[in-house]
Amino acid sequence: MDSSEEKFSFRRIPKWIPTVLGYAVSLACMIWVFRGVDRGQILRDFASLDWRYVTVAVVFDLAVYVCHGWRWKILLSPLGRVSFFRSVQAVYIGLFFNEILPFRPGEVIRCYLVSFWSRIPLALSLASAGIERIIDGVWLILAFLLALKTTHLERVATLPESLVEGVQILAVLILAGVGLLALIVFQRRHVRKMTAGHRLQATLDHLVDGLHAMGNSHTALAASGASLLYLVLQIVPVWALLEGYGIEQSSVSVAAAVLIILRIGTIVPNAPGNVGSYNLICVLALSLFGVDKTTAAGFSVVIWTATTAPLLAGGLVAVLISGLKLDEVRRRAHEGHARATAPAKKPEK
Repeated sequence: MDSSEEKFSFRRIPKWIPTVLGYAVSLACMIWVFRGVDRGQILRDFASLDWRYVTVAVVFDLAVYVCHGWRWKILLSPLGRVSFFRSVQAVYIGLFFNEILPFRPGEVIRCYLVSFWSRIPLALSLASAGIERIIDGVWLILAFLLALKTTHLERVATLPESLVEGVQILAVLILAGVGLLALIVFQRRHVRKMTAGHRLQATLDHLVDGLHAMGNSHTALAASGASLLYLVLQIVPVWALLEGYGIEQSSVSVAAAVLIILRIGTIVPNAPGNVGSYNLICVLALSLFGVDKTTAAGFSVVIWTATTAPLLAGGLVAVLISGLKLDEVRRRAHEGHARATAPAKKPEK
């Protein structure tokens, strides 16, 4: 079969199949989470929930993404003027789409919005999101290693092979990303020579120049500091909900470990809000600390709801303030992404 036949057969795969598979995985995860649990105990745990801690969790969860917008503004500052309000607004709109649509299209949408509002090329806006992931990955790996020591997790339980392999794969990808970024920052001219003559040369040159600007020491250090705060703020909602749910093993270090496992375990996008897979990873993470499955299953519902509902509300408000229609935002974002990644047209002879 030649390449054209392969492309044709690939295109014949209905677009709905990945979505259906994603929902099937989500449903299978939820079935496993609630299989064999005491549903009556879960309802009693819900009734005894301490709403003071839930309130703390909600407030800090909202603050997390304000910090995200601030970090993004720092990264984009060498490329153009981006207002703090617009960066936070774009983050919340992106999160809103992530919670209502599968496979996290909000990442593209938020980058499109900032590009549209600030006139920064979409390719560079997307590249800034990639740098965010690299920085977050570095902090996650370091936090995971620290959690192993502070919680003595290796003594509490045998870590699942899938988790260890996931951390190793993430570490390799992060090192590759750091290496590529360092090459662009310190060897920009050499990298531009390497891309000379490529069909995407104009786009690649913009990317190299933009990554070089965002990777300067001042911007990189400031963004790394904001990323550390971003990670720490995410620990607070998990700790508050552990306390509010009355889980005996609750502590800041346990909350940090659970958060890190959740972040690593849900890197691959799935159903809206990663419902199902998020719950399964949460149950597995808590089981490492001796939390029974019934308690862990109930807690997974509470933490998913408490961290998702505020994002839906905040994202909806951000959309309404923008004056944009949901379908229009989604369509224009994907059109912009297609244009940003399409090869430049060859000049007519």
